[in-house]
Amino acid sequence: MEDKKYQICTHCVMDTTDPEIIFDEKGVCNHCRHFHEVTFKRWFPNNEGKKKLDTFFSKIKQIGKGKEYNCIIGLSGGVDSSYLALMLKDCDLRPLVVHVDAGWNSELAVYNIEQIVKHCGYDLHTHVMDWQEIKDLQLAYLKSGVANQDVVQDHAFFASLYHFAVQHNIKYVISGYNISTESVFPKAWHHAAMDAINLKSIHRLFGKRKLSQYKTISFFEYFFYYPFIKGIEVVCPLNFMPYNKDEALKFLKEKINYKEYRRKHGESRFTKFFQNYYLPKKFNIDKRRPHLSSQILSKSLTRDEALRELQKFLYDEIELSQDKAYIAKKLEISVDELDKLTYCKGVHYSEYANWDTGYKLVRKVKELVQKVIGRNIKTYT
Repeated sequence: MEDKKYQICTHCVMDTTDPEIIFDEKGVCNHCRHFHEVTFKRWFPNNEGKKKLDTFFSKIKQIGKGKEYNCIIGLSGGVDSSYLALMLKDCDLRPLVVHVDAGWNSELAVYNIEQIVKHCGYDLHTHVMDWQEIKDLQLAYLKSGVANQDVVQDHAFFASLYHFAVQHNIKYVISGYNISTESVFPKAWHHAAMDAINLKSIHRLFGKRKLSQYKTISFFEYFFYYPFIKGIEVVCPLNFMPYNKDEALKFLKEKINYKEYRRKHGESRFTKFFQNYYLPKKFNIDKRRPHLSSQILSKSLTRDEALRELQKFLYDEIELSQDKAYIAKKLEISVDELDKLTYCKGVHYSEYANWDTGYKLVRKVKELVQKVIGRNIKTYT
């Protein structure tokens, strides 16, 4: 049954838990309209996409000729990045594979990463974060009460990719972002993980340690230095081929004996807790909705199948109890303290210093420049 408390789109499964959702006279939401009017034009799961991808890869090989690596990819152990890593091997690319260990890796994630690297013969650089700094920053984020608790891991992940790309003179970042499962996401739910101004503001107010080892990317670096001065470009290969997550998972299981996670984002113990418990409890956000809606729009899932999926429990009580105990112990707080931080009223990110004013200006300048040069300017998102 559909949730009667909230109005739900008649085409996908997004509902009014997104405060900015807008429905037309037929009950179809703005996310669906944006997909068909804008996103669909950037999606090529067909022969045209294959030609475009072949062109991308030929360019990467040519520019990276004679170098040890011609591209870089972040490997989390999740399905998207794992499938992409194997695909790059089949296309004869030479990626530098980077994994950022922020202290929350599940045992299955470690196993899956080892299987991929062994099968492909890749060089793996694992960047192990300073746990005392990660712990302090993660606690600061929990105390801040903001929605996006994954900033701590995500910012470190992307910062490491950029730093290693510059260090090895690599011009192409290979991203696992895919329209098939990630085309829908309410902007009102989260703030950008790359906003170092927001990150530092939260840490100044709630942190206790100096962040000596934790690398950040500044506003200038993100929007100007890396894309324009260093010429780093992002390529999203999964948007140029037919990509179905279930089929990708089946392929990985057969090819490298990939182990499936019980929950979405099971590669990270904290992310699993954050998405499946913290967000629903504190902000009434169920991140299954945008992912399922994306799959409906990409026609890899029916709306009825998505509605049935939403009826399943996010957590069973035993697993939740185990994860709470694990996270509390790692952060050196009690389970009661973790519960209090989860249940207290949420705080909007804009209560802390952020990049919004500068970001709006950059967006306007970017749109103007794109009109002048007649092409899109890519930044890593």
